[in-house]
Amino acid sequence: MSQDEQLQQTAAETAAEQSAPQAEQTSADNEALVAQVESLEQALSEAKEQSLRAAAEAQNIRRRSEQDVEKAHKFALEKFARELLPVVDSLEKAVDALGEVSDAQREGVEMTFKLLMDSLQKFNIEQVDPRNETFDPQLHEAMTMVPNPDLPNNTVMDVLQKGFTLNGRLLRPAMVVVSTGGAAKKIDEKA
Repeated sequence: MSQDEQLQQTAAETAAEQSAPQAEQTSADNEALVAQVESLEQALSEAKEQSLRAAAEAQNIRRRSEQDVEKAHKFALEKFARELLPVVDSLEKAVDALGEVSDAQREGVEMTFKLLMDSLQKFNIEQVDPRNETFDPQLHEAMTMVPNPDLPNNTVMDVLQKGFTLNGRLLRPAMVVVSTGGAAKKIDEKA
């Protein structure tokens, strides 16, 4: 083997030795890049998810604020309306008490009462008069229960004080007398 051949062989061996680590390094670099890309994709996915959550939360806050403002407008008269309810009760009792005493006085009180009730209705304040209806604990307050065989069980027999609602929300429950549907049946102890 000549010296040139030896040099060529040595150069080839050196080149082979140098290219093997470069191939290993290139493979390691590729794996590191792939891992980095996966990490960045995951971070991007998390950032998108956080962005969507933040947008949804902002929308929920906006919707709740709009509902709060709507309720504030709708029920702003609640305290004022509660203060008027005793006036309504007094006028209603006055109409009933006058009877046939004086047509002019009775007519004047009835007109005043009607004007007040019409004004209340303009602002969605409705009277609850549940006579002969089924007892509803959401709208009525039972003051007493009385046996009455002529009426079904849990029927409002008498209204002691009418209730009122504002835009469907209860201002004051109606105070009522409720039927129990007749006398309690006696148990036959001999049977």
